[in-house]
Amino acid sequence: MRILLFTGKGGVGKTTVAAATALHCAQQGLRTIVLSTDPAHSLADAFDEPLGDEPSTLGENLDGQQLDARTRFEAAWADVRDYVVDVLGWAGADAVEAEELAIVPGLDEVFALADIKAHALGGRYDVVVVDCAPTAETLRLLSLPDVLGWYMDKLFDSQRRIARLARPVVSRLTSMPVAPDAVFGAVRRFYDRLDGVRELLTDGDITTARLVVTPERMVVAEARRTFTYLALFGYHVDAVIANRLLPVEVEDAWFGEWREQQRAHLTTIGDAFAPLPILTAELARREVVGADALRTFAADLYGDRDPAARLAHADPMRVDAVNDSMVLSVHLPFSGSADVELGRSADELFLAVGPYRRALVLPDSLRAREVAGARFTEGRLEVEFVRP
Repeated sequence: MRILLFTGKGGVGKTTVAAATALHCAQQGLRTIVLSTDPAHSLADAFDEPLGDEPSTLGENLDGQQLDARTRFEAAWADVRDYVVDVLGWAGADAVEAEELAIVPGLDEVFALADIKAHALGGRYDVVVVDCAPTAETLRLLSLPDVLGWYMDKLFDSQRRIARLARPVVSRLTSMPVAPDAVFGAVRRFYDRLDGVRELLTDGDITTARLVVTPERMVVAEARRTFTYLALFGYHVDAVIANRLLPVEVEDAWFGEWREQQRAHLTTIGDAFAPLPILTAELARREVVGADALRTFAADLYGDRDPAARLAHADPMRVDAVNDSMVLSVHLPFSGSADVELGRSADELFLAVGPYRRALVLPDSLRAREVAGARFTEGRLEVEFVRP
């Protein structure tokens, strides 16, 4: 079973790369589904075939799907929606405003996680190819299992008990609706659908991410940040795909400076992401639309490589014994001590890089120990734990 996640800055061609990869996997005889988690879907346009919220056949061994957050919202979140509508109505919103505002931002990512898990464990497919939303939304998607898990473990049950106790008192003091137990039940049922998603997506033998870039300064800079944040949450990256390189056949002098800039950026990409393999794709003569164009693109991109294979091995997090100390090592490429904040609370280590924060649940071997120091070594943050 393999899950391949394709992400990158908007406009770099990740939908084309994801669609071509899925088609290539299907040609190898692997039962494949390609699905889009981007609210602005373009997967159907890449195949020039209609796609909807349920998987539909695109060819032999290949299905496609464009997730519809509103449909999933109505099916799985009705109790929560009704409560939010009641609260907004109590606050003065009219019926139409309340219905629109009740669509909670970010839920499309949650629904996407549930579908990825269902496809991966359902036994119907060998490969799940995910055309992710642009970088910021992808990072939010992949950080959700951590964030939701922390909330459910630390706060959910206590909030449910408080609401239960407060409901009779609040109802006598104010007309504001208090969340009924059905709301908490809906949250719990939906979270249970996500149980095991984090373990599935951080198992490098099953799931790897591939960064799609174009040889441009801002795109490469964002890809480097994405690489860091993916490592922060324990995700494995196994390749970088440099797309839309000028073909050698283009000899017009007008493109000379572009060619030199692309060559310099391609060198930067190779140096920055080493030892990851850098796959390259030239700028196509025409739009890459339809199965034939996608097959040609995939053949040029992967060559003799197996598109479903794990193309590189990285270790986002590990624990090593060093003399009498235990060292927690976290892979954080393109970061330094000035970029990272650390905190410790009981059995958790809080780690922040830029705007993204993660609570690492410490293994038993570290919980009884104290943090003695931290340092950066070859792109890894090493936190030393000693006996008290």
